[in-house]
Amino acid sequence: MIGRGRTRPPAFAVALIALCATTAAGASGLAELKAFVDGAKTGRTAFRQSVVTKSGAQPQVSSGTFTFARPGRFRWSYEKPYEQLILGDGAKLWIYDRDLNQVTTHKQDVSLGASPAALLAGDNSLDRNFDVVDAGSSDGLEFVEARPRAPESGVERVRIGFRDNLPRVMELRDTFGNVTTLTFESFERNVKLDPAQFVFVPPKGADVVGN
Repeated sequence: MIGRGRTRPPAFAVALIALCATTAAGASGLAELKAFVDGAKTGRTAFRQSVVTKSGAQPQVSSGTFTFARPGRFRWSYEKPYEQLILGDGAKLWIYDRDLNQVTTHKQDVSLGASPAALLAGDNSLDRNFDVVDAGSSDGLEFVEARPRAPESGVERVRIGFRDNLPRVMELRDTFGNVTTLTFESFERNVKLDPAQFVFVPPKGADVVGN
C-alpha cells in the first residue's frame, strides 16, 4: 500500500512491452520473441492493466502508455485512474507518484535484472535472467512463458502472447498469488523518440527516497 490506502501496481509490472520484425506465419512464440528482441530498437504502445489479488476482490483497472529504447531505457506512464510514472534511464529506476509528490529510486540493474522489464526493454540477454519456453497457441496468439532464475525477483512467471510479432497480452503472476494482465493497443515499432523522455529530474519539493 502506498499512501491514502490506495493499492499501487507492483513495480515489476512496469515494465512491461516490446515488438519486432516479421517472421514466417505460424512461427512459435520463441521465434516471435527472438524477432522482437533482435529487431525492435524502440517502441511505444497504449496499455490496459487489470490486477486480480489472491483474495479475489474486484479487479483494479488502470491504463496508460509505454515507450522504450533498447537497451534498458523505458517510460511506463499510468494515466487513469491516477497518475504514476515508472522510468528507467539505463542506470536508475525512478517511480514518481504525482499525487503524493514522492519519488522512489533504485539501481536499475538490481531492480530489473530478473523482472519482466528485462524481457521487453533490456539488453537481449534473456537467458541470463530467465528460463524461457514455448507455451503453445491460444485465441490466435503464440505464447512464451518465462520464469526468473532469481527467486527474490518477486515474480513467479510471465506469459506473453504474440500475433504478427507484436505482444498483444502479458500475464504476470507474483509470488503472493496476484495476477496482473496487460493488453496492448496501437503498437508502433522502431519509431523516432526524443531521448529527453528517458531522463527524470525530481520535481521541486518532491520527497526522494532510495539510492
